[in-house]
Amino acid sequence: MNPRRAFLNHAGGLSAAGALGLLGAAAGLGLNRTADAADYRALVCVFLNGGNDGNDTLVPTDAAYNDYARARPGLALPKDSLIPLSGVSIGHSFGIHPGLAALAPLYAQGRLAWIANVGPLIVPSTADQVIHRQVKLPPFLLSHSDQMAMQQGWLGDTEPSGWGGRALETMPAEMRHSLAAVSMSNRKTLVLGKQSPVSWVDGNGYQRFWGTADLISPASDWTRAVQGLGRMQSANAYEAEFARTLNGSFNDSMEVAQALSGAAAPSGNFPSGELGNRLRTIAQLLPVWKAVGKRRQIILVEWGGFDTHSIQRGTDASAQDPQLATLGQALAAFDTSTRASGLDANVVTCVMSDFGRTLKPASGNGTDHAWGNNWWVMGGPVIGARAYGQFPSLTLGGPDDFDLRASGRWVPTTSTDQFAATLVNWLGVPPDKLAGVLPNLANFTQKSLGFLSA
Repeated sequence: MNPRRAFLNHAGGLSAAGALGLLGAAAGLGLNRTADAADYRALVCVFLNGGNDGNDTLVPTDAAYNDYARARPGLALPKDSLIPLSGVSIGHSFGIHPGLAALAPLYAQGRLAWIANVGPLIVPSTADQVIHRQVKLPPFLLSHSDQMAMQQGWLGDTEPSGWGGRALETMPAEMRHSLAAVSMSNRKTLVLGKQSPVSWVDGNGYQRFWGTADLISPASDWTRAVQGLGRMQSANAYEAEFARTLNGSFNDSMEVAQALSGAAAPSGNFPSGELGNRLRTIAQLLPVWKAVGKRRQIILVEWGGFDTHSIQRGTDASAQDPQLATLGQALAAFDTSTRASGLDANVVTCVMSDFGRTLKPASGNGTDHAWGNNWWVMGGPVIGARAYGQFPSLTLGGPDDFDLRASGRWVPTTSTDQFAATLVNWLGVPPDKLAGVLPNLANFTQKSLGFLSA
């Protein structure tokens, strides 16, 4: 019997004995080796849809706060509402949005770091060079769909893959496996490779059935019937591709269902709703995936509606404030769960978004689309309690503002490629293969930002 199928058949009989129970089952089937389990690394990317306003997530609390407050009257967060971060970094003391208060202890513990003013670049660029059209720019700036794809590594219509998918394809054969590239939504650019598939995982937790096919009972009639459809042979290319795709999707779903059926509940206090459900599901799966010998994984979680042209403050569900509160609680719960599962050294979480937003308020007490943004990373491997990069001058029409109307649109001083290179290098992509993963990286002297330990 195929070892993977044998594992699924065996695991189908497990009760909720917890993730560690699966380790023994996998070892008995030759699917896990101690070295493999120890050499496990997973990158979880939380992508904030709509363009989260980084100007309100990381705010200077020194004299630069006055520039911030002056530039956005009626919208700036009161200084005494900011959650202070310890120390001084990249020339500033900082506070974070009060909704992210649960993350401040992680920063103090050195397991969370900020990356200032990051975004897609083709070459290093200044606002003056952009204004005078002296540098080549990424296409479709300020467009939601295009910038979401650009941030995730899209190279244009002829090459839809993303930097995460391309990175996984550089891994040696022994590190490649099912469920390496995972998306929890229909969008998947980040984890899409040039040749390898993307797996979809339902963010609502345990999914036992495909219609009437019981995914944890491989011997049941309906399960075998669906599997049979995926094994059909045909000379017709369309029918053959349908069967191949169905087979891969069904096998992925079965493997996830088997894992969840025997996994312990995570220990973190996750908020209710879509993001909490998705991160809870990942926290439940990661220990099992490590136990059964997965080696490298990238998981994409898209969430939110941060296109806050209006009503950025307040309690409305579409405002930034309640969304960041949900995000802060969900990320803190995820960090608690990964540590409790013994995965502290194995998991890194990064938070990205389409683009930043204007420092100058929009007419509806919100903000408009911009470019450079402030992102963050968390986890045991993070060299934290500091910010990386260069923080922009929060002056409308100042040295970092490329907007001719002085709206406060920052030209990034750190490229998405440098940010991504730091992450995939930690996953194991060697320096000599980075050019194939991130083609624009060659234009930047600094290839790694240094926020992760080896």
